[in-house]
Amino acid sequence: MHPVLIEFGFVKIFTYGLLVAGGFLMGIFLASRLARREGQDPERIVDLSFYVLVASLLGARLLYVLIEYKYFIDNPLEAFKIWKGGLVFYGGMIAAMAAGLIYIRKHDMPLWRVGDIVAPSLAIGQAIGRWGCFFAGCCYGVKTDVPWAITFTNPKSLAPLDIPLHPTQIYLSLNALVIFGILMWLLKRKSFDGQVLWTYGILYSIGRFIIEYFRGDDRGYALDDLFSTSQFIGLFFFALSVFMWFYLKHKAGRPTQVRRHA
Repeated sequence: MHPVLIEFGFVKIFTYGLLVAGGFLMGIFLASRLARREGQDPERIVDLSFYVLVASLLGARLLYVLIEYKYFIDNPLEAFKIWKGGLVFYGGMIAAMAAGLIYIRKHDMPLWRVGDIVAPSLAIGQAIGRWGCFFAGCCYGVKTDVPWAITFTNPKSLAPLDIPLHPTQIYLSLNALVIFGILMWLLKRKSFDGQVLWTYGILYSIGRFIIEYFRGDDRGYALDDLFSTSQFIGLFFFALSVFMWFYLKHKAGRPTQVRRHA
């Protein structure tokens, strides 16, 4: 497609970086609006989003570098060129959750309520950012003859050229967009705090697991060509999300016991 959106002399604007940044900005804007609607301090949510943003980028890049360590051993400086593409979502998710938990605990914010506010922002940010993957040619699919196959011809693309491929980047974007719609619907109807956040975890894990089978890029395998690294991590994330969903539902349904004083 078009990995470089604008090139003028030594100035280059990479489409991937622009769309990923656009996804993050849209996510922060949405989180701020939802925070106000849910009775939380929008400024706190914006500050939280900044720390989560930095942590997610570092975590996503670190996991990608670890998976592709053979390439980066020979090209160490390439590890810092994040604008060219190369982020693994689950690496970013783990780092973002750690940074978010620290910030929320430090400022005594309601953990699961904040998680419900942030979850739709994650989904819409992914829906936008995955188009950056599409234009860069990363996260490409396997060869196919389906009518909607995409053929990359730009020599700067990271995808194989002149071969019809599954547009897995678009699959991932549409998956995130559908999840976003479900989460926004659920946010007004939830029965317990944390329901939206862990519903996101369940839905994303399922969608990502299925789409991984259509991926053709080298992203490492955790179990001998059986599960990719993302699928393997996704299994644990799915199990955690289901457990937390039912745990919080059960906890919210228990009556609060009031002590009687003699």
